[in-house]
Amino acid sequence: MFKNVLISVSDKTGLLEFLKKVQPIRIVSTGGTAKYLTDNGFKVVDVSEQTGAPEVMGGRIKTLHPRVHMALLSRSGNLEDAQLLRDEEIAPFDLLICNLYPFEQAVFEQVDGAELIEKIDIGGPSMLRAAGKNFLQLTVICDPTDYNWIAEGGSLSLEQRKHLAAKVFAHTAAYDTLVAEKLGAGMGPEFSLAGAKVQDLRYGENPQQLASWYRKKGFSEGLHAAKVLQGKVLSYNNILDLDVATALVASFHDAAAVAVKHGNPCGVAEDSTLNSALAKVLQADPVSIFGGIVAVNRKITEIEAALLSPLFLECLIAPDYSEQALDIFSKKKNFRVLRWPRLLQAHQREDVRTINGGFLVQTADLFESEAEKWKWIGQTPELAVIKDLQFAEKVCASLKSNAIVIVKNGQTVGLGMGQVNRVEAVSHAVERMQSHFGSLKDVVLASDAFFPFPDSIQKASEAGVRWIVQPGGSLKDEQIFAAAKEYGIGMAVTGVRHFRH
Repeated sequence: MFKNVLISVSDKTGLLEFLKKVQPIRIVSTGGTAKYLTDNGFKVVDVSEQTGAPEVMGGRIKTLHPRVHMALLSRSGNLEDAQLLRDEEIAPFDLLICNLYPFEQAVFEQVDGAELIEKIDIGGPSMLRAAGKNFLQLTVICDPTDYNWIAEGGSLSLEQRKHLAAKVFAHTAAYDTLVAEKLGAGMGPEFSLAGAKVQDLRYGENPQQLASWYRKKGFSEGLHAAKVLQGKVLSYNNILDLDVATALVASFHDAAAVAVKHGNPCGVAEDSTLNSALAKVLQADPVSIFGGIVAVNRKITEIEAALLSPLFLECLIAPDYSEQALDIFSKKKNFRVLRWPRLLQAHQREDVRTINGGFLVQTADLFESEAEKWKWIGQTPELAVIKDLQFAEKVCASLKSNAIVIVKNGQTVGLGMGQVNRVEAVSHAVERMQSHFGSLKDVVLASDAFFPFPDSIQKASEAGVRWIVQPGGSLKDEQIFAAAKEYGIGMAVTGVRHFRH
């Protein structure tokens, strides 16, 4: 099947079995790979015999040689190429098996400095790109998962070689993207995003859309690290909701729970115990939570499991579970239960959004609200009110704008999101509060952006709001402040907007 093969791999998974099946006539190999193959009974030509030159600079230079690349890049039917190979007594390679120094593994192991630099592969990408470019004449393999179908399929077609070449360029591009990021490329004149597939999904947002889930290269502690303990395979929409829920719940220091439906929180609570926080979330909006996603930042015990079990939920994610809790959930076969031990430690460093013909990149909107830096309109409230205002601001930042959050005692009681003007967002939040709680007094309200007109302040006052936190910055700020004083509402102006478009 293959006559002349060049092999240089860091990942040796399945290599011996593959070579035993295809039985190449000649194997040229390098360094550790050559020793590995020789130790396992294969006759190997060391690359130094191919090049006529020794490895130098501690192995930095071994395959970067014309006698390697001529054998990879020679074109069938090109008379000059054929004559050159005859003159140099070089046989063209018909197969390259190569994968790269484990740079990503070094990143995971927190290797840095000169040691990390040495993990940047130079010869490997050069050979892969050469062989990929020359797929008309040879086969290139960079992924061990391709060994089986190649070995069992007989002679490869041109389309199959082209497919393998495409994988090579995706592989080297992802590798270089991670290196560039670790060297500090940032949001420079060119930006690349590299991912490794976690799994294919049944479909995207709708059944007619194809979808796959990728983890970011070099990022080991993302949502992909969560283990699905039971239930159906996660859907595209499940994953989006889990991302919103976990990002918010991880931002709280006390025990907290977040329910999300269609990309927006529908109930959020923080309390001294997880059980009480969950009870508040279920009370916050018992209608919308149906079929939703719940995330918590503490271990789920049988107490919390008994509280959640009667509900129809799509997913639950927590740092851990007791055996008794898992036993309770096991009776709900389709209920997805996820364990993510490092839920509280995972943070994404940038936000990427696709648009027609490109994408937008921004840093993540991570914050710790510092009340001591706020500007107070009216008297400074007591600590419990400040805590509710901070809680409300944090929840508001996770809702789609225009967003309004009404809170009392560490519990969302009214949420208004996705409205096209702010007064309707206030109305929406008030209606939901009154629907589930009736009339409440002395509640606090957060807005994700400034109030353009005083009408929202009047509506908030009529609903029992006594404190508002908002970023300020409107041309009508002074009118807004005057309206707050008129209606007896205290106001905190943060100077920082948390808008989620």
